[in-house]
Amino acid sequence: MRRAHAVLLALCLGLFGALATAGPAQAATLTITNGTQFTDTSGNPVHAHGGGVIKVGSYYYWFGEDRNADNTFRYVDAYRSTDLKNWEFRNHVLTQSSASELATAYIERPKVIYNASTGKFVMWMHKENGVDYSQARAAVAVSDTVDGSYTYQGSFQPLGQYMSRDITTYVDTDGTAYMVSAANENYDLHIYRLTADYTAIDSLVANPWPGGHREAPALFKRGGVYFMLTSGATGWSPNQQQYATATSLSGPWTSWTNVGDSTAYNSQTAYVLPVTGTSGTSYLYMGDRWGNSFGGTVNDSRYVWLPLTFPTSTSLSLSWSPEVAVDTAAGTVAGTAATYNTLVARNSGKCADVPSQSLWQGVAISQYTCNGGTNQKWWFKDLGTGYYALMGRGSSLCLQENTSTVTQENCTGATAQQWSVVTSGSYVTIRARATGECLDVSGASTANSAAIITYTCSGATNQQWTRGT
Repeated sequence: MRRAHAVLLALCLGLFGALATAGPAQAATLTITNGTQFTDTSGNPVHAHGGGVIKVGSYYYWFGEDRNADNTFRYVDAYRSTDLKNWEFRNHVLTQSSASELATAYIERPKVIYNASTGKFVMWMHKENGVDYSQARAAVAVSDTVDGSYTYQGSFQPLGQYMSRDITTYVDTDGTAYMVSAANENYDLHIYRLTADYTAIDSLVANPWPGGHREAPALFKRGGVYFMLTSGATGWSPNQQQYATATSLSGPWTSWTNVGDSTAYNSQTAYVLPVTGTSGTSYLYMGDRWGNSFGGTVNDSRYVWLPLTFPTSTSLSLSWSPEVAVDTAAGTVAGTAATYNTLVARNSGKCADVPSQSLWQGVAISQYTCNGGTNQKWWFKDLGTGYYALMGRGSSLCLQENTSTVTQENCTGATAQQWSVVTSGSYVTIRARATGECLDVSGASTANSAAIITYTCSGATNQQWTRGT
């Protein structure tokens, strides 16, 4: 018995020594696919639209809108994650039953900040009556815990006189908190200082761009420079994002400068999240691709997350990437490089096309006159196995082989979404892994809207494709 005890002790000490030598586990870089409807750790859609993030301890907490089918307020939802990819649902932190005026309402762009002096978490949001946008109020709720139930404090117009629609919040390095909101029918953008407990407006600090017609503000600070990122006011439709800078929130602020493409890659600013780790701080653009802009509802919306880069201390750049690689331990955020190609059928000279630029799953692919649209561009994502996933630039969905159709679907890595590419001279054939059949223009048609299917490989010209740019 004594010998057995000694052996066991030696094994335990050896294991302890090995663990001590190995040191703490290091977070891996995780890849997040852009333009998709994220799911939580239970497989349910993440409803954190128009939201914001606060870090508490090792967790990032993401708050956002969860709406009814008619787009009225249902909940503010809270999720948490340590890596920004795997999100655990925590709570409906604000609900229709939280206050009588929330029974029928619009609640938009909830943002949560922490007051170190009071120990309270304070949520600011835009509140309307659930019928139209005539109220233009800010609203406040508070909680003792970050993901607990928030107590609604009411709604009001700032300083009793200003309209308040799209909002964001910001806590400066000295602990002073600010709320920014679109005022004057969205033609002005006001910067307010909050009271010491963060639950009310202390004063109007600045109205730097009167008549600018901007909304969806996101405010952050980098190296002593404040950046304000906004969109134009075009409802649910995406538009040109612009930014301005200042070294003081009271100004002077610069005029607006365009950033990204003309639609912010089909998104609208929700929040800019600083991600700080051992390698420094990176900045993550968090945008909404609103479901209402493509025939759905808010809860059909997709998320567009992209790394922000800074050519100079006062300039900002935003580029498209189909994926973003995040390492929260290192504090790094980077986009995946991708080359997009058109697929031009040899027999017809027409391009593989997602009809009507649809973003919905289950839409059958056809051919159409080549026009350079994002619905005709495909990323051949190398899976490292000799096969590729063909991801649409416009929809972020993958080509999938079915019994009689080829459709775009959520990218899952399924065998039905894997394709091999064989080059022969100037052309390629694209073979489905699941059946071994080739991508084919049905009936060798040359007409617009002819179906693209898979069929027994024959080498015919309607199975030969050019990968264009």
